[in-house]
Amino acid sequence: MTTGLPSQTQVIELLDGEFARAGYEIEDVVVDTHARPPRITVIADGDTALDLDTAAELARSASALLDGLDGIDEQYVLEVSSPGVERPLTSEKHFRRARGRKVDLTLADGAQLTGRVGPLHDNTLTLVVRSGQDWTVREIPTAQIVKAVVQVEFSRPSQRELELAGSEA
Repeated sequence: MTTGLPSQTQVIELLDGEFARAGYEIEDVVVDTHARPPRITVIADGDTALDLDTAAELARSASALLDGLDGIDEQYVLEVSSPGVERPLTSEKHFRRARGRKVDLTLADGAQLTGRVGPLHDNTLTLVVRSGQDWTVREIPTAQIVKAVVQVEFSRPSQRELELAGSEA
C-alpha cells in the first residue's frame, strides 16, 4: 500500500540543504503512516539550540518543499523538533552541544558521575563535579564513557560551576 508520503530518505535528501543553511543537521526523520492524519517528524540539532521560532521557520520552509513534491496525495502533519534531553550523548558533537549542561555518566569501570560538561579536547571530556562544598574539574577520556545522558535541571547552577565548565550563565 502506498501512502503518498515521501520516504525517510526522500525527506532527508529534500530538506538537508535547507536545514544546513539554517545551521542545523537532520538527525532523524520519522514518517508515521499509521497516525491520522499521517505525521512526518524531522529531528534537527545544531550548535545553537533549536528554539520555537526557528523550529516554526524550518517547518514552514520544509512544508513548502514537501508540498512541492510530486505524488503527495494526502494531508499530513509536519513537526520539526530537537532530539530532547533523553537522547544519549554518543558522539563528539553531542558533547560539544551539551557544554554547560549537567549530565549523568557511566564509565567503563562501572563508576557513575554527575557533572557539568566542559570543553572536549583530544577525546577527553572536561567534567565539573561537586566535591564536598566545592567543585572539582575531572578529565575523562571519551573512550571510558559507556553512557551519557543530559539531566533535566530545575534550578540554576552556581556561577562558579559554570565558570569551571567554561559556560556563561
